Amino acid sequence: MNIQQLEYLIAVDKYKHFRNAAQACFITQPTLSAMIQKFEDEMDVKIFDRTTHPIRTTDVGMQLVVEAKKVIDAINELRSKANLLNNVLAGKLNLGIIPTVSGFILPTEIFDFLKNHPKIELSVKEMTTDNIIKALKSGELDAGIISTPYTAANEFYHDFLFNEELMLYAADDSTSEKKDSFVVPEDIDVQKVWLLEEGNCLRTQFENICELKENTVKPKNLKFLASNINTLVQLVDKLGGISILPELAVEQLTDEQRQKVKRFRAPFPYREISVIYYKPTYKQKILDELIAFISESLNTKLNFNKNPEEFVGIKPQ
Repeated sequence: MNIQQLEYLIAVDKYKHFRNAAQACFITQPTLSAMIQKFEDEMDVKIFDRTTHPIRTTDVGMQLVVEAKKVIDAINELRSKANLLNNVLAGKLNLGIIPTVSGFILPTEIFDFLKNHPKIELSVKEMTTDNIIKALKSGELDAGIISTPYTAANEFYHDFLFNEELMLYAADDSTSEKKDSFVVPEDIDVQKVWLLEEGNCLRTQFENICELKENTVKPKNLKFLASNINTLVQLVDKLGGISILPELAVEQLTDEQRQKVKRFRAPFPYREISVIYYKPTYKQKILDELIAFISESLNTKLNFNKNPEEFVGIKPQ
């Protein structure tokens, strides 16, 4: 028995399929199958029922998988402590990020962090808040980046990351005819709003700012809810109307598109972004360093940090 066999055991239990588990472990399916069979022979137990589709973990197998995870965690903790003693930040971190944040910190802050720490292996998944919470409970993720406060996340540890202003992205004819630099929610034509799909916290925050109705600028035979900010921007550019825009998204717009960005009148709405995790583990040092790096990098970029008293928080639910 060796560490690799335990990792393969855990993978097969997770994916319930030898081919998918092999792909996740970056080995061939015959190799993985042989290693699992060897482990079963050594332990003299049947861990997986191969007659079912998907593969079923036997009752004895489930108990062994639990123990295998404990062994892997203990080994990883030992490696982490050794790295700390050598003053090296290293290890693997599984991170879930809501879609309205990931696209704006992944190619910048997170990439820069990884350049500074080449021995860190970061696995990032774009997920809704509810799916991040489920993945944290199942152990699939080590941490998640979400908009807070969020009731279902109260059981987790929270580390504040940043506060980000919520703005409008609007075609010229979609806001009030007043020529003010700022927009009052009551002046918005709520029948021309493009929304993100249900379950997206940024959609709820927009609904909390304005009383929204169905978009009437879209073609009558089109029913569409976007899953990301870039799609909303393209819809406004092509069909007109309005959408909400987190401040960090402005950096990715062209100069022409930035002319369509409008701020609400003070107090300016903002959303709070935090990192949540189930409990501190041997990976905590990596997580702490990542949080500190992102927070410091964004400190001078975001409007909230200049005059916090001019802002009001908008809850994501």
